[in-house]
Amino acid sequence: MSFQSLTQLFSLRDLRSAVLGTIVVFGGIALALLTLVAHRTGNASLAGIAAVASLVFVVLILIFVLPPLARNASKEASQLNLPFELTLGGAIMLGLIAIVGFSAWNTGNNLLFLILAFLSSAVIIAFVAGTITLKKLDVKMRFPEAIFAGEETEILVSVNNRKRFVSSYSVVVDVRGKEREESLAADEMRKLFPRFIAERLARAPIKTRTLNYFIHLKRNATTEETASHVFENRGCFLIKDFELSTRFPFAFFRHRRRLPARETNLLVFPKIQPLTSEIDDLQTNVGSLATTRRGAGQDLLTLREYLPNDDLRKVDWKATARSRSLIVREFAAEDDRKITILLDPCLPEAEQKPMTIRDKIEAEQTNGPGIRSERFESGVSLTASLLSHFTEQQAEVRFVIGNKAGEFGVGRRHLIECLKLLAVAEPSFKNAGGITSIGSVLYSLSRGEETGEVFVITAFPDIDLGPETANPIRVLTY
Repeated sequence: MSFQSLTQLFSLRDLRSAVLGTIVVFGGIALALLTLVAHRTGNASLAGIAAVASLVFVVLILIFVLPPLARNASKEASQLNLPFELTLGGAIMLGLIAIVGFSAWNTGNNLLFLILAFLSSAVIIAFVAGTITLKKLDVKMRFPEAIFAGEETEILVSVNNRKRFVSSYSVVVDVRGKEREESLAADEMRKLFPRFIAERLARAPIKTRTLNYFIHLKRNATTEETASHVFENRGCFLIKDFELSTRFPFAFFRHRRRLPARETNLLVFPKIQPLTSEIDDLQTNVGSLATTRRGAGQDLLTLREYLPNDDLRKVDWKATARSRSLIVREFAAEDDRKITILLDPCLPEAEQKPMTIRDKIEAEQTNGPGIRSERFESGVSLTASLLSHFTEQQAEVRFVIGNKAGEFGVGRRHLIECLKLLAVAEPSFKNAGGITSIGSVLYSLSRGEETGEVFVITAFPDIDLGPETANPIRVLTY
């Protein structure tokens, strides 16, 4: 275990909070003991001073110690399957109950006992009503196959209330899942801690996304609503389960209930942007010329006598009348329009931001800076836009990322398969920028079937692909 690596788990703010919290807590304890000793020795002035100082330390604890602990406890509680949690209103209510109860016991005032009973019954009713609200509820969601980053997506959420006599109110439906299988700091965790600890810390955090809010769910009925969602970033969201929550009726408690869901990958495709005028004006010569091969083109190739199994729709009746035998037309096949789009995922090593283990964990939990490279995201978006552009032109498109080459295909189904690869693409950082790998990939593609026109999307403007491959290739930088 490296001490330098271990220090990456803690930031300066953590160390400062730990030292300050320790001083405040032990200082408060010491002052409390000093107050006790002063009372027993009869030193009233010292006891008064120590009591005031103790109150000051209590205020400091409430300001500097409790809030960070509460935030960390809230994060941990969100990962656990707790049936309910206390809200701020509930904490205030319990504090009032404690104050009123102590006053009623101390004074014996009947009015205070009535107020205490009223407050206690309100808390009990809130707890029971919130528990009943979430019982016998089932959730289903339906989302489109193609979800693009930055665009509104309609998601259908249906909730079935199986209770026969009781409706449910104020129900929030969330979906929980992970954006990756392991944490960004998984490798560092395995080096720092024993295996059983590292495996737990290396898990990717569970994230929650709100699907919809239902004001009223009728008894013994299914309620369906469509909600618009905007996914800011591309990527994969592995759905783990659903979570129902409610603060009904008085918001003293937030009741929660987890429902299992079939694990499904929700893929968010890259943003499709309009191509610039320079790229949009790119014209390929492929597909503009007719060949001497027979096919289903529009240009007439030859006339010949009818053969068995020929399509009668190809019979040329004028030629048949002149020759007094069945004559059919044969057409020339058009040259197939083939486009190969290659994305180079390599970025200069200088653009890789140095991040400590703590930075990776915090960025992963909050989707903060450092997780995604803006430059690479622009390259992915450009690639997706080119794929969509040539698919609309009915061209045969093949997508290549790094050294992984796909197959030629046409139509929207093939486009979706290409976009699935782009949705989970990750950059790599190298000094050479992947120039050698691009050259080898292009060489292997040229030895196979016809590649057609090739578009290379790379982060290196001065890339040199060699004289053999430079002519049929267009290089676009991002």
